[in-house]
Amino acid sequence: MPPAARHEAFARLRQREHPVFFAERRVPLLRSGGGFYALVRHADVVEASRNAKVFSSEPAVTNPEPPGWVKHVFGESMVNMDDPRHARLRRIVSRAFSPKMLSGLQGDIERAATGIVDDVLAEGPRDFVSQVAARLPIHVICDMMGIPGDMRAKVHDHVDVSTAYTGVRPSLVRSMRMAGRNMAALLALQRLVIKLGRERADAPQGDLVSALVTANVDGERLTWRELGSFFALLLVAGNETARNTMAHGVKLLTDHPEQRELLVSDFDAHIGGAIEEMVRYVSPIMQFRRTVTQDYDLRGLHLKPGDKVVLFYGSANRDETVFPDAGRFDITRKPNPHVGFGGPGPHFCLGANLARQEIRTMFRELLTRLPGLRATGEPELLLSNFDNSVRSQGFSF
Repeated sequence: MPPAARHEAFARLRQREHPVFFAERRVPLLRSGGGFYALVRHADVVEASRNAKVFSSEPAVTNPEPPGWVKHVFGESMVNMDDPRHARLRRIVSRAFSPKMLSGLQGDIERAATGIVDDVLAEGPRDFVSQVAARLPIHVICDMMGIPGDMRAKVHDHVDVSTAYTGVRPSLVRSMRMAGRNMAALLALQRLVIKLGRERADAPQGDLVSALVTANVDGERLTWRELGSFFALLLVAGNETARNTMAHGVKLLTDHPEQRELLVSDFDAHIGGAIEEMVRYVSPIMQFRRTVTQDYDLRGLHLKPGDKVVLFYGSANRDETVFPDAGRFDITRKPNPHVGFGGPGPHFCLGANLARQEIRTMFRELLTRLPGLRATGEPELLLSNFDNSVRSQGFSF
């Protein structure tokens, strides 16, 4: 469904008195089917996000839900856990995203952004995604984790494959093939970082892998399986949010020249608002699912244990009762309580500030050194019901 048609459909759903139920067809080998209630209003998404005891992330937040054996092979991702397991993992890995740690990364992010623009100037403009947006987030994550340079090409390839399975199922055969490639790529990423983790456990270095596999002052560290799951999550979720926002962002600034002119006129004054508006307008991650654990009334709808709800962030970010003239791109929008990084609560995006830092640094470098930067043509979008990803975007400068 084209983005404009999708936004119109969500606008109609937001006018309904209660959340609407959507039936799903069952897919062999996948624990899907039965249907879900669509949470499309901002207030509903926020309420469900804050109330994690009722709206559980277990057994999985993706749709279709993976079969039960997957967690035994890959381990469980933090996004698919509730407290106290979720709280323990988040407590360990959150140290990597402290203000002190992010401040220490700034120099590396700036050097990476400079190198990316150097390459664009040398190569000429072809595709903004592959030349710019896809490069910075993975570079930063690999540097944080201490991934050696000779491993990074494999990391890039595995991430691209792992994000190709999007929940859209044009045919059973194609779905199973995509799911198989996705799982193989995720397993390869996990094996890569576990191998590195074993090396770092014997000879720690000043990187995140070393910190995560050696006992800290609280006596907590990640197991090998937890390390593998966290690395895969960081690469996929951490990469896609910043990448998608930058890719859509260059198109938004091209299509709204008055907003671009305002941003360039005082970058420091407006870049913060521009990033929040890009994230709101784009909603890089479209939705997550929750499973109801107990009887609960949501806006007059009685939910029962076992019911599924889907939190549609893209719809919540266009809710007219919260965002006046919601279809307008406005970098001065205040307030801007978007849920583009997830709703408030225990599962709010751990890497939100890192994504903001990457986007800010990259656009500063681009708009300073490529003042004529413009998107050309329409973006090629990934066919997905989950990831609002740009596969390619022409550009010039």
